[in-house]
This record gives sequence, structure tokens and C-alpha cells, in this order.
Amino acid sequence: MTEDKIKKAYKESRDIYDDVLTQNNWLSKLYINLFWGVDDNKLAEKVLKFIPNDFSGKLLDIPVGTAVFTYQKYDLLKKAKIVCIDYSEEMITKAKERFVKISNNRITCQQGDVRSLDFDDESYDILLSMNGFHAFPDKMKAFEETARVIKKGGFFIGCFYIKKEKKLTDLIVNMVLSKKGWFTPPFQTKKELEDILGRLYTSVELLSEKSMVWFKCTK
Repeated sequence: MTEDKIKKAYKESRDIYDDVLTQNNWLSKLYINLFWGVDDNKLAEKVLKFIPNDFSGKLLDIPVGTAVFTYQKYDLLKKAKIVCIDYSEEMITKAKERFVKISNNRITCQQGDVRSLDFDDESYDILLSMNGFHAFPDKMKAFEETARVIKKGGFFIGCFYIKKEKKLTDLIVNMVLSKKGWFTPPFQTKKELEDILGRLYTSVELLSEKSMVWFKCTK
């Protein structure tokens, strides 16, 4: 099953995931620069700037991954209530290890499925999804569920891979990452994504670089 493949892929990659994303060694730097051409660290900064440091509402982070990009930001959100979800229990374990450094009870982590979120309609002021949608197997259901739990006037913020922007990246995604279970087709083009978000949100601020897109949508 696709779900088992995804769980297995992220269980096996838990010890290299952070190194690759943050380019902690020369191999990960080569991979990011050659195949993606986008600095994940800088992209994460752009996405997280959409969230003001004085934010005092409820934030849902899905998938939280290892929280490698978010834990320092969350330490600044002193007034926020944050719930973090991931399909992979291994990722949640690593995220919790980082959140231990934040000495408060503002952050909750739990295993969950983006296709069936256990929250009421319009429960969250902000939903953050970094590098997640390209892994979700049922993307339309994920788009609908994430929109469902965001309050009117709330924000959907995130970033992920889009196709047909960089041929080499598309090749790696289709020939390696999808077969390994780290990414799951089908993927959207930038135009297809704009159409989807435009149907679910009243306004969409969407930017892209190479094969990565980042955005802030208002419900």
C-alpha cells in the first residue's frame, strides 16, 4: 500500500532527513544545488516570515517532520497554541526531542492523517504545511481537509514541490524520490495549484523558484 511505503521511507530516512534539508554536508549541498537549485534554509525563512512573532492564536503544523526549520520559530511564538501532526511516528519522535528545548506546554505533537483530521471545522487561525503536499497520496482530500479546519479570515501557509518548472528536478522526483516513497504523485503545475487554491481561498499570494512554491492564502 502507498501508506506503508511512505511510512517505511520516512522511517528509513529519519537519520539523514535533517542533513539533506539543511545541507549539513557536501553531498546534501550537491544534491540540493544540482537537482533542486533552491536553498531550503532560505525558503523556510520566507515561509515562516508569514507568521508574526506576536501571533497569539491557534496554529496547526502538518506535517511537522522533524521540526528542523520550525522549532526556533515556535520558541518565539510565546502566546500561540501549536498542534503538530505527522503521519510518521519517527518524525514526531525527532520533533518532540527538539521541542523539549522549549520550556512550555504550548506545543502538542500527535500522529495523524491529513486526509481525515480529527478537528472541528474552522478550528485554527493558521495552518502551516512545509514540504508536505508532495508526499501526500490524496492531495485533493488534503487540500479540502486543511481548508476545512482553518477559520474564516485565517491563513494557509506553506511550500512544496511543483512539476514542469525544472526538468532535472522532475526526473529525480519521478525516477528516485517517488519510487522510494518520499514523494507521491500526482503533482501539480504552478497553474494547477493556483486554480486549486483559488477555489478554496478568498485570496492567494503565491511565489515560486525553480521547482518549489511558497504561499500565503486567506480563507
